[in-house]
Amino acid sequence: MHRLGVLGWPVSHSRSPAMHNAAFAALGMRDWHYQRLPAPPEIFAETVLSLPASGFVGANVTIPHKEAALALATTAGDAARAIGAANTLSFGADGAIAAENTDAPGFLAALGEPPAGKVALVLGAGGSARAVAYALREAGAARVVVWNRTPERAQQLAADLGVDSSIRPIAADLLVNCTSVGLSDASLKGLPVDADGLDRYATVADLVYRAGGTVLIAEAQRRGCTVVDGLEVLVRQGALSFQAWTGREAPIDAMRQSARGSSPDQHDPGTSDPPDGRAADARRADR
Repeated sequence: MHRLGVLGWPVSHSRSPAMHNAAFAALGMRDWHYQRLPAPPEIFAETVLSLPASGFVGANVTIPHKEAALALATTAGDAARAIGAANTLSFGADGAIAAENTDAPGFLAALGEPPAGKVALVLGAGGSARAVAYALREAGAARVVVWNRTPERAQQLAADLGVDSSIRPIAADLLVNCTSVGLSDASLKGLPVDADGLDRYATVADLVYRAGGTVLIAEAQRRGCTVVDGLEVLVRQGALSFQAWTGREAPIDAMRQSARGSSPDQHDPGTSDPPDGRAADARRADR
């Protein structure tokens, strides 16, 4: 049995197990299984190091462990190192741990339209925000601006990745929510933009996903914005992880259908990570 899982704290919300197991079923891969791996920060390293001996060939990593996952890796891809966080680990037979970041390319795949030449406002300063800012910069965005409730965190992210930061929201072609706002309640409270201000953005992406959708996506749709929701980002980054582990092309439609299936306990922060503070960081768009 080839075992895989998603490491996080909390992780009970994650739709990744259903999504990946649906992919295995679609391809007839009966000797593969994906599960939740709840791991509080104090035992994260111990948990990861024990996985290969238990038959695990890899794992996804979500909040709050993405930076710690990179630190544990024996080798890491260029994107993971540049972003400073990893969401995909692969285990070698010799115990080596290879780290990658599929959040960045997964976000771009979900976005659809190339962001080259566009101005983007990224809300948040956690692991998902780092991946999104990096992805946009690498894809040729004319300007990437990061806002965070704690300005110092936005400034540090901007300095690390060579983008800009702002203490207030700006008008932009693209707005990306990488905070956890909207995860636990139907509200925009905590974001620096209100519903009436969304017409300043042609496209709105929300890395959070929850049963029934988020208020941000609903309000953006109401105002005629093009929208990208957190479930599509989850599917796209998950497909890239699937391919890295199995060497097979991911069945995107099966993964998307499963991820979008209704279940009372399936609402999430993405991966994609959350707003300021440890509690908020534990609630971002998953991956």
